[in-house]
Amino acid sequence: MGQHNKKGIGYPEAVSIGIGGMVGGGIFAVLGLAVTLAHGGTPLAFAIAGVVALLTSYSYAKLSVTFPSQGGTVTFLNRAFGQGTLIGSLNVLLWLSYIVMLSLYAYAFGHFGATFFHHSPLWSHLLISAAIIGMALLNTFSAHIIGEVEDWIVAIKIIILVGFVLLGIPTVQLSRLAPVTWSPPLNLVAGGMIIFLAYEGFELIANAAQDVHNPRRDLPRAFYTAVLFVIFLYIAVAIVTVGNLPLNKIIAAQDYALAEAARPFMGSFGFKLIAIAAMLSTASAINATLYGSERFSFIIAQAGELPTILEQKVWGKPLLGLIITTIITLLVANLFNLSSISTMGSSGFLLIFAVVNAANIKLSKKTHSRRWISALGMIACLAALAALLWQTSITWPQHILVLVIMVGLALGIEVTYRLFRGHHFLLLSTHKKENSSHRVKHKLFNEE
Repeated sequence: MGQHNKKGIGYPEAVSIGIGGMVGGGIFAVLGLAVTLAHGGTPLAFAIAGVVALLTSYSYAKLSVTFPSQGGTVTFLNRAFGQGTLIGSLNVLLWLSYIVMLSLYAYAFGHFGATFFHHSPLWSHLLISAAIIGMALLNTFSAHIIGEVEDWIVAIKIIILVGFVLLGIPTVQLSRLAPVTWSPPLNLVAGGMIIFLAYEGFELIANAAQDVHNPRRDLPRAFYTAVLFVIFLYIAVAIVTVGNLPLNKIIAAQDYALAEAARPFMGSFGFKLIAIAAMLSTASAINATLYGSERFSFIIAQAGELPTILEQKVWGKPLLGLIITTIITLLVANLFNLSSISTMGSSGFLLIFAVVNAANIKLSKKTHSRRWISALGMIACLAALAALLWQTSITWPQHILVLVIMVGLALGIEVTYRLFRGHHFLLLSTHKKENSSHRVKHKLFNEE
């Protein structure tokens, strides 16, 4: 582990992976939803969610240094708790949560794009589907092409967001951010947690741990730098948005709030620029997440927690995982609204991150960790999840059922597969015994 890896990922590249994973399409998609719940306290809501992510990044940093692997979260959970049905279900839930993320990005792409067509619902669905299918086709090309596309788009969207902040800060009206404009505390926390999925991308650094030159030094620094940068960026974006646009206008433009927030100080040009940037950003997020999720299903299958058919490659790629992910994403993105997609995604990641913190507590002697930090991270994730579910049960009770179905689906897939696999192995074992018995009888008959 002390030896330098020749593949060449250093500290700056690792930070870039983390920032690119977090500043995907999340901030464009969920900003309006956060304001709907937290009102003038939206910057604080983003800060609360960021603290939960920062605490969890400690466990990821320690586990990544000790168990560097492309499997990331899957490897950590299996190392700590084995490959039982419950952990297998959590790994499948993580895959489904990535699909929900894809759906969120596609939803945002479609609704920002529809602003150029008079907010037509038909155009929204056409653009949602085109983005998913188009990026899936791009993922059939080489990883080199995908990487080149991602590098440029990550740089462009960071520049545009920083520019949005710098231009918008001078015109912020502080009265719109005063404590009297904040939602009640529980709504404030729920507002932060429903958009928690805007932070989840920091875990992608763990998947690159094997390729980092000096993992013991660079991985922890990369995790903390990436998360802290994004926390400050999101808070700044929230301040500019809430400080420049009345709440009722942000809520009315919930699906494309960031573009609407640019209008007061950048005019219609600013609206169009942010809308184009949002489409570019969400398209790149779909591209990167599809690239990761197709391999994620492959890794879970290799761990024996999904059918082995997902391990098969076509043209050197796990295309079956890509096809299944694409089809499910098309359904979720076109059938569910923004709040239900965000609730599903954030709840899934909060639950999984709580278990990752628990994994680091269990493996603390091997990872040389301070258990209290991971314990605090686990408690923060569970408390945040409880606040989100409580608020959702009041505001959108039907979304609780959607979440239950998602968790039940993950458990059902894993249990069904394990039962089928056990039955399959039993049949193979019986068949071998019958063949063996037949050979023995045949031998005895010939001897007689």
